[in-house]
Amino acid sequence: MSPTGRLYRYVGPEELRRAVVPGTGGTVIRRAADLDAWAAEQGAKETYTFVVAPDGLLRLAPRRSEHVACAGGGAVLAAGEIGFLRTPDGRQVDEVSNQSTGYCPDPDCWPAVAAALERAGIGHPGGFTHALLFRRCPRCRENNVVREGVFVCVFCDGDLPRSWNVDVPDP
Repeated sequence: MSPTGRLYRYVGPEELRRAVVPGTGGTVIRRAADLDAWAAEQGAKETYTFVVAPDGLLRLAPRRSEHVACAGGGAVLAAGEIGFLRTPDGRQVDEVSNQSTGYCPDPDCWPAVAAALERAGIGHPGGFTHALLFRRCPRCRENNVVREGVFVCVFCDGDLPRSWNVDVPDP
């Protein structure tokens, strides 16, 4: 469970979840050497799709992969996009976000990301370099990204809640 006690369920299109092949998922990164080997297979440096699975381990997939596929169809402690660079001290996270419209995780999932990176011996910036706030509109039920602190639905102009509510059951 995440430090906030939250396990994020998939909230994206059902057809994407159904397309996940059981027993598959992203590449598990247990240590920096795993990242080095996987990144070498991927070629040029880019940003990758990531999830932190309920076991606390980081999983990576190519950027255009769906987060639900990277997670093997299951719930996650965190999800987003991540980029790395090589430094004299080893691999370091260059950029990291919680950008995942399939899971819509709150920025408070960062401790799970940090713990997975630290467990693997990969340096990180101490927080998301780009954090998104996701909210579901109580009126039209569409998921939104809150921009510039404006908690208004882009679909119906309804008010968005201040606290995370994306997979919270409707009242």
